Formats: sequence, C-alpha cells, structure tokens
Amino acid sequence: MLIVVAFAASWRFAVLVVDKWRQPLMLNDSLYYSAQAQQLADGVWFREIFVDRPGAEHGPLTSTLLAVVSWADHPVPWQRLVTVLCGIATVGMIGLLGRRIANERVGIVAATIAAGYPNLWMNDGLVMSESISILMVCMTLWVGHRCLSAPTLRRAAVLGAVAGLAALARSELALLTPAIGLLLAVTVWRADAGADQTRRPNQTRRPDQTAGPDQTAGPIALLLMVGVTALVTVAPWVTFNMARFEQPVTLTTNDGTTLLGSYCDASFSGPNLGGWSIFCITDDPAYSMDEEPSVRSARQRDMAVQYAREHVGDLPKVVVARVARTLDLYGLDSLVAQDVGEERYRWASWAGIITWWVLAPLAIVGGIRLARRTAPARWPLWLLLCPVASVTLTTVVFYGAHRIRSSMEPTVVVLAAIALVWLWERRRPAEPTTGGS
Repeated sequence: MLIVVAFAASWRFAVLVVDKWRQPLMLNDSLYYSAQAQQLADGVWFREIFVDRPGAEHGPLTSTLLAVVSWADHPVPWQRLVTVLCGIATVGMIGLLGRRIANERVGIVAATIAAGYPNLWMNDGLVMSESISILMVCMTLWVGHRCLSAPTLRRAAVLGAVAGLAALARSELALLTPAIGLLLAVTVWRADAGADQTRRPNQTRRPDQTAGPDQTAGPIALLLMVGVTALVTVAPWVTFNMARFEQPVTLTTNDGTTLLGSYCDASFSGPNLGGWSIFCITDDPAYSMDEEPSVRSARQRDMAVQYAREHVGDLPKVVVARVARTLDLYGLDSLVAQDVGEERYRWASWAGIITWWVLAPLAIVGGIRLARRTAPARWPLWLLLCPVASVTLTTVVFYGAHRIRSSMEPTVVVLAAIALVWLWERRRPAEPTTGGS
C-alpha cells in the first residue's frame, strides 16, 4: 500500500512541478476559492471577491484549508499543493476502504486504480473543491463502515462530524448524512430483530447498552447521534450565513446560479442538452454585480423554477440527457470542453472517459458480488451506494458533469477492485491437495 501511495505521490508531484506550479488560474471557480482563501489569510471573513458583500458562493472547507498556505506573496502554487496532498491522501483512503470492505488484496488493487485513474488525479493541483470533497467522501465511507461493524455512539458521533465536513466541502454531500444515518439505523434494527427471532424462549433480552459512548446503541439513538453531530458541525457556518444575508442562506448562495444555468434554452436543447451553460447567467437581464448575493440567488432560483414549469414536457428528455452525461454516454465533446475550461488536460479527460467505460461495468460486477453475500455482510454495498444516490439526485435536479460525478468515483474504484480480484482468483487453478497417511 505504501508503494502504491508513493507512486501516486510521485505522479501528482511531477505534474504539479512540471506544469501546474507556474500556471495561472483560469476564469472558473478556482478564482473564487483562491481569492477567498487569501482574504481569510488576511483576516477578512468570507466576503465576495469583486464587491464588498458577504460571500458564500461555495462551502467554506476548501477556502479554509487553502488559507493555511495563502499568506505567501504568490499563494496559488501552494494552494495547488494542498489539493495535491488531498489527492494523495485519497489514494490511501480508497485503499483502506477497500481493505475494510473486502480484504488486503482488494485494498491494494483499489489504491492502485486510484493512483492512476485520470478522473481522480486530474482534480489534484486544481484550486477547486473536488480533491477535498472526494477525500471527505472516502473518510465518511470509511468511518461509516466502522460504525456499521460496531455501532456505538462514539463512532456515530465521528460519522456525523465527518459527514458534516463533507457537506461544508460540497453542499450536495449533505445528502450523505441522512442516507448513511438511515442505513446505520436499519442495519442495527435488522440485527436486533434477527437476534430476537433466534433467541431461545427462556432467554431474556440483553439489557440496554446505550449508556456509554463505546457500548452498542439502539437504532434511534444512533440515527439521532449522526444527525445531531452533523448539524453541530455545520451549525456555525449556517448561523453565520443566516445572520449576514438578506435572504435565508444555509450552506451556499450558489443554488440560484446553478439552477438558472441548468434551466434555460441553452441547457434544454442543442449540444449542451442536460448540461450547464454560463450563457444562461450572462443573459440574465437583471444581473448586477452590486446585487446582494442572497437576493440574486433567490431571484435566479425563481427564474429557474418558472422556466421548468413552462417546459415541463421537456423535462424527461433533459433528465435522461443529464444522467447520460454523468455516465459518459452523451455529450462527450461538451464534457471534455468543460474539463478543459477548468484546467484539466484534454487528453486526460478523454482517458478518464475511456477508463470510466472500463471501470463502471466492473463496478457493477463487484456490486453483484457484494449483493450475493449474506445479509450482515451485504450492508457495505448499501454504504458504497450512498454517494451514488447523492450523485444521481444531484444530476437529476441540476445537471450532468464530471464534477457532479466525482463524489461517486471512490465507490466505482472499490467495487471495480472487488470484481478484478474475484476474476483473478477465478482464473487461478485450485491448489492440489496432498493425501495423508
């Protein structure tokens, strides 16, 4: 595992030093993350970067981590280094996740795939949120599996805190908290129900063991612990936003812009069908830099909802196109162009598409292998599918893109590794047995 992580680090550092280190930022979200991180380093708390207004265009975790190195005169290279380090850590976490869910061999294969998978390493070195959010997804799944294995209140609290941090990295990852929390509660409830059925009539039910944080807890207590700790984790940011904007803001003010770019003529027809278009934002007749961000977000959200109501008949076609784009089955030229606009290499984007076509079917095979386990051993599959559900819902509501899909890449890698190890072990001839005297 260490050798694999070292290889991943060598490749990512080479790309950073040879190309990314002196590369200026392009006109995309990286400008916002970088500038806000510099503001934080200077003691300015989450303001817009072009006007002096409260800023919450994106969640705070990425900018906060980048702020640690943003005190330098030229901080962009060091900000790129932070995302590279997160990408290296992601490779290790994917390996550990594969080892926990299956075995040592699966863990090493999963880490090896992650080390060279273009859809992962392309994000490393960008001053954006993907490297950090993918790492948080891996950590959430890893802690979630530990909690499924031994459901204690302490582990449930850690799970809620990590899931809350994931939501602060990318707002759609807030969907992981209820999904994994419900899975944990159902798992414990099913286990308790099975224990009740197998208990002898003269046996008494074991006493409740929810008193201590390291003792097994009931499903409701676990669900509440996950939810409460996740809310406590995001509460300072939400409270901060509620106090400084004119309209209610929870995690970000980005929902209006995202919805408006997804619900307009440019994304409901033509080559960008099912995607997101910047032209929908630039064509907003009421757009003004001086407009208060929460007011602008609410107005653009209303415009998007109104457009959706007026084009209800087109929604099925658009939703199918969105899902197909996320699965690399439609709009490939548009997807690659979007990647290039976000500083990803064109050749690597195409390589990522081809690699996805290989890994996705293998992941289905790996999922089937997990589904054939007995009930207690089958629950890790549902855990791995939580990010898939989050990505699917986000795609259907908003748009299809590689950035949207990034949250489920760890799931695809781990399941593909399970399939590869299973196929390899099937090919190996059975070891001959020696007769005894």
